[in-house]
Parts: sequence; structure tokens; C-alpha cells
Amino acid sequence: MPPEDPAHESDVVVGGHTQIERLSAVVQDLTGGRGAVLEVTGEPGIGKTTLLGLLAERAAGAGAAVARAHAAHGTTQPGQVVREVLDALEARDPPIARELGAGADAEVRSVLGRWAARRGGVLVLDNVHLCDERSAGLIAQLVRTSPPGPFVLALAHRPRRSSPVLREALERGVETGSVIRLAPSSLDLRATSALLGHGGSHAASTFPHARSHSARDHAYTEWRASPAPVVDGTYAEQLHAVSGGNPRVLRILAAARWDPDEWPLSAGPDRDGMLREAVSVVTELDSLSADAALTVQVAAVLGDPLLPDDIAALSGLGLERTLAAFTELVGADLIRPPARGGGYVFRHPVLGHVALEHATPSLRVTAHRRALDLLTARGAPALRRARQAEHLVGAGGAEARQVLVEGAAEVMAESPAVAARWLRLALDHLPAGDRTSATRVVLVLDCCRALSAVGRLQEARSLVHGLLRHQSDLSDDLRLSAYAVCGELERLLGRHQEAEAVVRTALDLVPRPLPVPLPAPAAELITTYGRVQLFRGAYGEARDTVREAVEAAGAAGPAVPYLRALGALGDTQLGLLHEAVAEVTECARIVDALPDAAAVTMPDVLAMLGCAELFQERFHDAYRHLERGLQATTGATRRFIRINQLVALCHLDQLTGRLEPLCRRAGEAELLARTSGADEAAGIAMILRATGLLWTRPRRDTDRLLELAEEGFSLALRKQGWRAAVAAGLRAHTQFLGGDPAGCLRTLVEEGGPQLQRLLRAWQPSLLALASLAALRCGDIGAARDWARTGEAVAERLGLPLQQQHVRRARAALHAAEGEHRLAAQMFHEAAESFRRAGLPVEHAWTLVTGAPSVHAAEGTQQALEWLDTAGRAARACGAQRIREEAARVRTLLPASRAATGTAVTTARDASAPGTVALLTEREREIAELAAGGRRTKEIAEQLFVSTRTVETHLGRIYRKLDIPSRAALPRALGRVAHGPAV
Repeated sequence: MPPEDPAHESDVVVGGHTQIERLSAVVQDLTGGRGAVLEVTGEPGIGKTTLLGLLAERAAGAGAAVARAHAAHGTTQPGQVVREVLDALEARDPPIARELGAGADAEVRSVLGRWAARRGGVLVLDNVHLCDERSAGLIAQLVRTSPPGPFVLALAHRPRRSSPVLREALERGVETGSVIRLAPSSLDLRATSALLGHGGSHAASTFPHARSHSARDHAYTEWRASPAPVVDGTYAEQLHAVSGGNPRVLRILAAARWDPDEWPLSAGPDRDGMLREAVSVVTELDSLSADAALTVQVAAVLGDPLLPDDIAALSGLGLERTLAAFTELVGADLIRPPARGGGYVFRHPVLGHVALEHATPSLRVTAHRRALDLLTARGAPALRRARQAEHLVGAGGAEARQVLVEGAAEVMAESPAVAARWLRLALDHLPAGDRTSATRVVLVLDCCRALSAVGRLQEARSLVHGLLRHQSDLSDDLRLSAYAVCGELERLLGRHQEAEAVVRTALDLVPRPLPVPLPAPAAELITTYGRVQLFRGAYGEARDTVREAVEAAGAAGPAVPYLRALGALGDTQLGLLHEAVAEVTECARIVDALPDAAAVTMPDVLAMLGCAELFQERFHDAYRHLERGLQATTGATRRFIRINQLVALCHLDQLTGRLEPLCRRAGEAELLARTSGADEAAGIAMILRATGLLWTRPRRDTDRLLELAEEGFSLALRKQGWRAAVAAGLRAHTQFLGGDPAGCLRTLVEEGGPQLQRLLRAWQPSLLALASLAALRCGDIGAARDWARTGEAVAERLGLPLQQQHVRRARAALHAAEGEHRLAAQMFHEAAESFRRAGLPVEHAWTLVTGAPSVHAAEGTQQALEWLDTAGRAARACGAQRIREEAARVRTLLPASRAATGTAVTTARDASAPGTVALLTEREREIAELAAGGRRTKEIAEQLFVSTRTVETHLGRIYRKLDIPSRAALPRALGRVAHGPAV
């Protein structure tokens, strides 16, 4: 037999290793002279044929004879399937009776027995549910009494459609143990992801643009084909859920370039790709009678639920013929009766899309027109009517356009991609005339909002700039709305200066003081202005205007949640916590009172509210609101809001020790941000992922992870603003964690200013504490005191409890460095307990490890070991491998440190220097010698013809390998006498 690769086969065969093991056992028994009856049963497309093919391949590899037959639609001769099998064996056996009348059972059994007796035989029968009754009866007899010896009968069928005689024989065989039943299960998520990533030339590669075949498609693709879906973990999860794990359905949807934002209204834009992959479904459709074929096509036009009366009215067949067609379609398992009343449904919705695209254009146009008339007469929702109108817009005139506009308004919140398509179709078929008519302008602005929600920013920008070229012809309200949409698009494109210029220009058009109640266009413009300044890191310039707008909007206007959430986040960014806390509380009260159907229409409000709660240390509420908003931002829908939600959740995961979800979410955020052109957000996501991995991976991975953080930092700095300030603090943290305190301090000062005032205000105390610890590691205890003192003052002013504990931990480290271990141990304990109570396990464990030496000095070894044990348990629970390694390192030092003197420590370091230096590369040793000799970074760079950045990177690695805090310790680490400090 050829070598087997079970791991590979389990990815190909649905059901995995269990199914393969059963097949292997059947083949092994066959080689031992024992036969079997194998039934493979399951839903269409689940992988029955694949499983039979694997059996045939393995049996042939074992030296057995294999014969295969495939029942097909339209068999007319009794016993045709069995006859074809016997014809295939005729060359090896004497001729047999062709009538297959009385006694044929024994004759068939005898022929198959002689054929299999030589070296074992496997008869593979596929699609047995399509057999004629005579063939089904003969196969049933083989199931009951198979030929003796090494003969395997393997058959695949759909029980819903199989002959009762055959079903009864198989059921009896399963009960008695004479039949082995394999029922392939659905693909799991891992297998779905593998199929998309490795087997799908459709989903994971190019997603080629569809070619149009109708007036509607031509207008759509001339406008602009939709971008390819982002095939990430979320997309795989969604496609897995929609396909039900059925491989055939999965491949059809992937070939259609399935877009979650347009499902179930559309299977995807690639009609040709879908029909190529759905050839087996098309074959089923082509085998139907004329009435059933017409019925299924009309049903596809109308969509679920399938009601016989409605379909009879649309098809013209009349109710009696329609019911007969339904009976045929149910028998063919194309449609299924309702489980609990209501109409019939397609076996899977994708069948309806395939049937619709397979229908002739003339039938479709006629059916869509009749369907629209029927639904209009019944007063059906705009969504159902718009599904018909989009196919008629070229010929339906004003009525079809109006239906599309109404449908777009109905689906805008949940399916903006569909809304964008319908609005553009309506725009393309407006009568020629005034480009600035109110009707056209409103449609353009709504279309821009929909395009923006799905990340198609350049298209939206082109449309709105086309409006602004004629702004003098617009009414005041429409002009404000156009400026608001334009400013938001410029912001999303990362053009912060252009965005500010646009909204400032429009603000001059708003009457002051603001009118009460605040008109919707003015509220939209002021919200955009606030967001622009927020992301520029200059919310203070917009604060007064936003607060005035909140007052003017009243207590229950539609703009209130947006303005309040914006004000809460803006005040938090500015460090105005007293006002921000009250605003967050009020905003949360408003949002929490909304039903889910309303709340999911405002994910941006939930995102801003969640971010404000994150910075205010209200972690539970932040999770609640961010995850609620995340439900409304699947796939490409509102992808920019989703990026912000994911990044905020990553921060939460980092703080609360959910390190695995942190890395997963950061990966998704990075992919979405990169494909959307949001470099700064992608950079922050990369640094967050590096941070999570620094905690969870062993120290040997440090250099690679610091490179990842450095790459993310470079991306985040492409645009100055709030995100750049956040990225600076994150990068400094990774540098400190990675053993480069000097680099950490340099990043903080260069990006944050002398007192880190340019960094995020709500986190300024913890960043000042980080600077204190970094200075302490570098041996500059005076600077460490200054940083800690400033941090204490800022923390007191802000009043955030956990920020105060970060500063308390830095102060404890200072006391430890000054030999005040009892005071240090007390402060470490208070900080650790505060972090534990707040649900911050990483900070809790890290504080215990950091404070263990002071506890050892003040209270003895046993107490210090208890601290390390507690830290180890907390680190293990959240997967923080780095903390466990650090705890182990500190544990080994505790006994020696109690008796050691300064001289002994120095001697030990000097003795280990040669072995430690051996860890350095040749280039690192060269740079270390020059730095230890007193050369400055710039001088080293000039001498070695490299950049100062390269020298600093090497020095960071040198410090980690030699386990020293800074350049000042290099001479001793290298076994040399210092020549003096270098800066």
C-alpha cells in the first residue's frame, strides 16, 4: 500500500480521523479475507463521494479489485445501475442473463462473489438514492445477503430520497451489526479555515470581480466593483456558520466571493464563479420537470418563505400544478416543508441564489415585476420590495427607484453594503437634470455614509467632493451635511489637517448661539468636528462647542448619545475626570436603556463610551459596551469602528490578563487596519500583539517581538495625533519589558515631553511610574525620584485608583533601591492587593515578583517564597510565561542575597563576565567594547558606518544578554575599568 497521511486526509475528508480509521479497518479486514457492507449517509455536499473515493483508493492500493457505479437522474430501464455494474465485469466473467428477472438476485450475488474471490473486491455505488426501483431492490438484497468472502459493498445515498426497500434493509443491517454506517459530520471551524486558506483558490486568493449579465449588474460594476472580502478569522467563522460546515455550500459561497455584509440578499458578486462551483446543484435543477423547474425559479425570485399561493400567482401555473411541483421539489430535497408552520424553505439559501442565477433573463424580469406588484399590493416591508426593484430599476422608472431608496433606509444600520448598492442604482437611474437637486444630494450623502461604513472611502470621497464643487447651489442644511460627511471621510483616510480645515470652514455656517433644538445637520457637523479634534489629540479646541451642542440637543434627541459619548471620551482624553465620569454615567444610562435593535445601530457610540470607560478604569462596563457594539460591526461593515473596538478590547485584555484573546484580537485589528489603509491603527495593534506575546513567550523570543513592536511604532507615527501618543506609551512598555530601560526612557521623553504631558492624560501617572523604574534600572536614582514625584502629583490630581497604584509600585522600587526594604515591602503589598482586587492578574503577579527581594530582606525567605508562589499561580492562570521565568530567577537569588555583600556580588559578576560576554555576536562585542571605552552613540555609528538607531538596537540587545541596566555597567560586565560616563 502507498504511505498514508492521516493528518492530510482528515482535512480533506469530512469527519476526520474517526471516519478514516473505519475505512482503514474495512480495508484491513478485506485483505484478511473478510467482507463488509458500508453505508455512507448524509446531507448533499457533506462529502460522501469523497469518502467513497478514499475507500476505493485504499482498497486498490491494497491490491483489491475495485468497481464503481454512479446512479444518475433520468434512469428509465429497470435495474439499470446493477446492469451497468455487470456489464463492467463481463470481460472477466461469463455472460449472464440481462433480464434481471426472477432469480437475478442469486445470479448477481454469484457473479460478484466470483469476481471478488480472486484478490478481494470492492463495489462502490454512489448516489444510490437516484436508482430505479428494480436496482434499489437488487442492492437491498445484496445488503441483506452479500457474497461470502472478501467482498465489500460500499454505497452512498441521501436517506430522504432513497427507496423505502433499501432504507429498511440498511436500517436492519445497522441494528444487527452487518452494516457499517458512516455519517460524515459537518466541517469544524478549523477545517473551514484550512479550506479557505489552502484549498480555496476562490476565497483566500484573488476573489476576481464578477462579470455582469444584466442591466442591474452592468450599472453596478460600471460604478465600481466591491472590494474583496477580508479573509480572516472572523470571516471564516461567519462563513462556517452560514454554510453549516457543509463543504459543497462552503465552496459555492467562496467561489461567489461571499460577502457577509450582503448575505442573505446576495450570495456574492461572482455569478460565474458560483455557477461553476455549483455544477452539481445545476444538474439537480436541470433534471426537474418543466413545472418544477419553473416553480423553483419563481421561488428563488420571491425568496423564503415559499408559499404555494404566491408562487402559483407569479408562475401562472395555477395552484394544483404548483402543489404537484412542490411535491416533486420536496421529493428531490430541493425544498423542505416548514418545521413549525409557515412556508417552505430551500434546503439551503444558496440553492435559491443558484436557481435564480440559472434562470433565463426574461423569466427573471417577468417574475420580479409580478413579485413587486404582489408585495406592493400587500404593503410588504421596503426590504422585501427592494429585493425585486433592484432587478427592475432600468425599466421600472420612478417607482422602482423610490422602493430602492426606502429599502436602503431600512437596511442602512445592519447592511450598509446593500444600502450603498441600492442607493447607487437609484442615483444612476435618476433622470438627467440638476446635479444639485435636493433629491440627488440626499441620495449622494446617504450613499457616502453607507460606503464609509463598509470602508470604501475613496469612492465616497469622490462623490461628496463632486457635491462640494457646487456648494453654492446647496441649501444651508445640505451644505452642512456635505461638509460633515466630507470631514469624517478625510479623518478616516488619515488626512487630519484636511479634515480640520473642512469642518472649521463649515462651522462658520452654523448660527451662534446654537439653535434649540439642535438641527440634525448641525449636530452631525459638530460631532464630526469633535471626532476630528479627538483623533488629532486636540479635543480641547472642540470641547466648548461639543458641550454647547449637548445642551442644545436636549434630553432625548437622536444626536444626544453621540454627543454625550464624544464629550465623555474627549474629557477623559484631556484628563478632566470629574466632568468625564459624570458624562460617562449619563451616557451609559441612555445607551443601556436602548433595546438591542436600537443599540446595534450606533456602534460608534458604544465604541466611544467603552473607550472612555476603559480609561476611567471601569473595565466591566467597558467590556460590556465594546462587545455589544462589536456585534454590529461584522465583516466589512463599519470596519473603522470595528478597528477601534478591537484595539480598545486589546487594551482591556492586556490589563485584565486575557493574553490569548489579546493576541487574537490584535491580529484581526491589524489585518482590518492594513486592508483599510489605517496605518496608525495597524501599528498600535502590532505593538499590542507584541506586548501580549512578550508576556506569554519565553525570553528567547524577545528580540523578534521587539522588532515587531518597532515596526508597529513606525507605522503608528506616520500621522501625529492621539494614536501616536498611545503608541509611544505602548512601545516604551515593550522596551522596558524587553530589557531596554534606556530605550524606554528615551521613547517616553522624546514622544511625551519633559513631563510626558503629550501622552495620554488618563495613563500619564503609570507612564511616569514607568519612567521612574526605567531611570532606576539605568542607575539614575535622582531622575527616578523626580519621575516618581511627578507621577504622584499627577495621580493625585486625576484620582484614578489604579494609576495611583502604578506610582506606588514605582515608589516602592525606589525605597528598595535605597535599602528601606520594610517600607518597600509594605508598599509593594498594597499595590499588589489593589491590582488583584481590580482583576489585573498580570500587574498583581509582576508586583509580587518585583517586591519579593524586599520581602526577603524585611520578613525572611519563607515570606518571599510565598509571594513568588502566589505570583506563579497568577501568571500560570493567564499564561504569562515571562513572569514565571522571572519568578524562577528571583527564587534562585533569594538564599544567596541574604548573606551576600556588595563585594561578593561584584566578585560574582566579574567572575561570570567572560562566560556572559560569550553570548554576544561579533558586532555586539565590537559595539560593547567601544561603548565601555567611553564612545558616544554617534561616535560609534560614525566609526562603524551604521546609523545611530542600529547602534541603539545593538546596545539594547547587549544589555539584555549581559543582564545589566545601562551603558554605565558595561565596563564591569566586560571585565574592564570604566573610563567615565558616556551619554
